[in-house]
Amino acid sequence: MKNNVSNSTKLILLHPSYLQKQANSNRLWLLAFISFLTLAFLLTLIYTRESISSTTPTAVTASTPPLSSAVVRALLQYASNSNSTDRMSYTDIKQISDALRQCSQPCHFLVFGLTHETLLWKALNHNGRTVFIDENRYYAAYIEEKYPEIEAYDVHYSTKLSEMPELIAAAKEQVQNECRPVQNLLFSECKLGLNDLPNQLYEVDWDVILVDGPRGYWPEAPGRMAAIFTAAVLARSKKGGNPKTHVFVHDFNMEVDRATSDEFLCRENLVKSKDMMGHFVLERMDANPSHFCRHSSSSSSSSSS
Repeated sequence: MKNNVSNSTKLILLHPSYLQKQANSNRLWLLAFISFLTLAFLLTLIYTRESISSTTPTAVTASTPPLSSAVVRALLQYASNSNSTDRMSYTDIKQISDALRQCSQPCHFLVFGLTHETLLWKALNHNGRTVFIDENRYYAAYIEEKYPEIEAYDVHYSTKLSEMPELIAAAKEQVQNECRPVQNLLFSECKLGLNDLPNQLYEVDWDVILVDGPRGYWPEAPGRMAAIFTAAVLARSKKGGNPKTHVFVHDFNMEVDRATSDEFLCRENLVKSKDMMGHFVLERMDANPSHFCRHSSSSSSSSSS
């Protein structure tokens, strides 16, 4: 038996090169398998992130209800409950709040001036877009850093309060050219038109505009002539959305603000003047109007109080 076993046994020798090829082949298969798993993981991750980013905001926005009347009343009460002279009265705040609540969602709200009420405006328009414009670049940057949810931009005003009569006269002379009631102010050379705002802001159909800045209490201050003129043009130049725009002018009791509003927002559009707030409702105009107001600013008009 032993001889038979020995005679039938065969010795098989493997050449080293064969072993090397076999090892290399195994490595290639392993590398290919790992690469396939990695690619599959990356594709799954990218698809998942895109799905989340494309669906989550819409779902959140759609499910966010408007503020209840009780919450709005509480916000207004606490915001106006102060003896400070730089805060709006309850009556003034409520006028703006009512306009925002009547606005179709999402509401586009433009505010000239960063004030004590900044966070209130953002809260009252929580389903819409609220943009703030201020002449102080450092304060605008500070507010955005402290409150990341606030969208604020700084703008340079080249006007002076003492120049108000000359600026209004020049705008009236150029009413059919650079200072037209309907235009894209980004390309305008009108002295009262603000043309250095972010480009995309000129394309927004603003539903509510509040002029509560810049400062205008001494001759060298910029005054609110440019802000009022710009608000008047933006409201009349809307391309879509609601054809009407609510424009509010705070400190409407000031002579300069009232005179500028008479020229460009127009008395026939004044629906209410109470406390320190003037409330105008402007309608979208045709492409080539020749005037801001249908009637002269010297005409008398009634305002409710």
